[in-house]
Amino acid sequence: MIKLLPYIEINPNIAPIASVIWLHGLGADGHDFEPIVADLKLPKNLPIRFVFPTAPDRAITINQGMIMSAWYDIAQLDPNKHDEKGIFESEKMIGQLIEHETARGIPSDKIILAGFSQGGVIALHTGLRYPKKLAGILALSAYLPLGERLKTERSKENINTPIFMVHGITDNIIPIQFARLSYNVLKQLNYKIAWHDYPMEHSVCTEEVNDISQWLQAIYFTS
Repeated sequence: MIKLLPYIEINPNIAPIASVIWLHGLGADGHDFEPIVADLKLPKNLPIRFVFPTAPDRAITINQGMIMSAWYDIAQLDPNKHDEKGIFESEKMIGQLIEHETARGIPSDKIILAGFSQGGVIALHTGLRYPKKLAGILALSAYLPLGERLKTERSKENINTPIFMVHGITDNIIPIQFARLSYNVLKQLNYKIAWHDYPMEHSVCTEEVNDISQWLQAIYFTS
């Protein structure tokens, strides 16, 4: 039997018709983005289940080997240097969570992968390679890893899947130019990608949450 990542979930008052799997950033856990569900102010006629997994603990090189929850190791702040083993391990674990949702009655094309920072990196990586159609991919303050390999590794099923990248203009953790480079790569590969940036650092702001809410509703009310 497959052992899933630990997660918390927030369910609507009626049976869900869709799911959002939301991945936290480095050193956080599944509770980190729990409050965003209320902040999104989604209409009652859009019953979505939110699933917030917690990443495994691992040593983080850039933090002097400190053990913390992480989707992959970080050796240096370089968008071209990646912990491929950790990234692909996380891809597999998130794939299992998607399959768990489909087993609970949510079709894959009603599932959105979302994430902040490291979580957004894994959402982009996994969503673009997932073999079944997804509803959308949301990346907050993140970038695309292994972009040079995407053309050969990507899933045909998700070439037309909507992507939303949002980023802080003064982000000093993942500089906005990293994200813009990723946006350009995805644009050149003809993905349906939207971009918004905000006057903030490596964080989340009210305007961003409102834009995410509108994006979610546009996907689910038109699909």
